[in-house]
Amino acid sequence: MTFTQNIKQIVNNIDIFSPYIIVVFVLIYVALAALGYYYHIRNLDWADSITYYYIIFGMAIFILGLSIPRITSNFKKFTLKIDGSKKSPWYSKIRLLVNEKVLFSLVILAIVLQGVNLAILGGIPLLSGYLKFQATTDLWRIAYVIFLPSLNLLLAKYPRKWYYILFVVGLILFAINGYRTSSMAIILSVIITTYYTMRLKAKYVLILIGLMAIIGIALGYVAVKAIQWQTWVLNPLELVFYRAGFTMMVLDKIAHMPGLTGGELFHQALTGGHPRVTVGEVVLGYRPVNGITTSITSTLFGPAILDFGAWGLAVQMFLFGLIIRFMHSAQKIAGGAFIGLYAIILAHTLIWIETGPTDGMVWFFYGLGIISLIIFYWLYLRNNKTLN
Repeated sequence: MTFTQNIKQIVNNIDIFSPYIIVVFVLIYVALAALGYYYHIRNLDWADSITYYYIIFGMAIFILGLSIPRITSNFKKFTLKIDGSKKSPWYSKIRLLVNEKVLFSLVILAIVLQGVNLAILGGIPLLSGYLKFQATTDLWRIAYVIFLPSLNLLLAKYPRKWYYILFVVGLILFAINGYRTSSMAIILSVIITTYYTMRLKAKYVLILIGLMAIIGIALGYVAVKAIQWQTWVLNPLELVFYRAGFTMMVLDKIAHMPGLTGGELFHQALTGGHPRVTVGEVVLGYRPVNGITTSITSTLFGPAILDFGAWGLAVQMFLFGLIIRFMHSAQKIAGGAFIGLYAIILAHTLIWIETGPTDGMVWFFYGLGIISLIIFYWLYLRNNKTLN
C-alpha cells in the first residue's frame, strides 16, 4: 500500500463528525474573526486577552465533559455492548415512536405549515428586511420543530433516496424565510445523518460542507443586501470576516461584564423571549427603531458569561460535552433514530458557535436528546444486566 493510499485510508477512518469537531470549528471561527481584525473591516479591532482566556477555559471544560463518559466506560459495571439487533426488546419499544408513515406525515405537515406561513406573510422575507422581521411567527416555529427532527429521523431510520426530495423542498421553503440559522441547521444535520447512514467518504463530506458554506454565504449576503435601512456595503467574503469579528467583539464586551444579566438570557430562551435582542440592548445599548429590534449574536460562550460569569460557562460547557458524548456513543451503538437526534444536536451546537445558545427550539432538541438517552440506557442496562 502506497503512502497516498495510507493517508486516504486514515482520513476515511476518521470519524469526521465526532464531538471534537466542535473544537475545530471554534478554532476556525476565531481565525475568521482574526482576519476581520487584521484587515480592520469597518474599524474592527482586536479583542482583549481575557476574551481568549474565556474561550480556552470554555473549551477545556467542554473537552473534560467529553472525556467523562470515556473514563466511566472503563468500569466493568458500565461496559456498553449491544448486538444492535432489531429483535432487541429495547429496539422494539423505541421503534413504535419512529414509525415510517408517522415520520413521513409529519415532514409533509411541516412543509405545508411553512408554506402557509409564507402565504400569510405575502412575500419573500429573504428579499425584504421588513418581512424578515415578521417572519419568525409561531407557525414557523411549529413547522421547524416538526420538520427538522422528523426529516432526520426519517432519513436515519429509513434512508430512501427519494426522501431527499422532501429535504430539498423543505430547505427551499425555510431558506426563503430569510434566516441562515435554520437553513444551515437543516443542511448540516442532513449531511451528518447521511454521513453515518450511507458511510460517506471524507472527500464527499468535504464537498458537501463546501457547498453548504457557499449557500450560507450567499443567503447571508442576500439577506443583508435586502435590509432596506442598512447603508454599508461589503463583499461576501468581507461579510463573513466582519460577522465573525463583530460577534467576537460582542463577546469581548461581555467578558468585561460577567454575570450582569443574572440568568435573564437563559430564562428568555426557555420562555419564548428574545435573548439576542436583550444582548444588543445590554451590551451595545441598542434600542428599537420604528418598532424594529436588533438581534445580536455573542458566540457559544457569551450568553452564559453575561448571565452567570465563569462558573456558568463552566457548567454549560461541561453539560454540552457530556450530553454530546453520550449521544455520539448511543448513535454508534444503536444507529437508526439516534443518528438523526445526534445530527440535530451536533448541527445546532456548531451553529451556536456564532449565534450562542439562545434558541428555545434548540433547547427543546437537547431535551429530546436527553429523554432518548434515558430511554436507551435504561432499557440497555435493564436487558443486558450490566449492573449488579
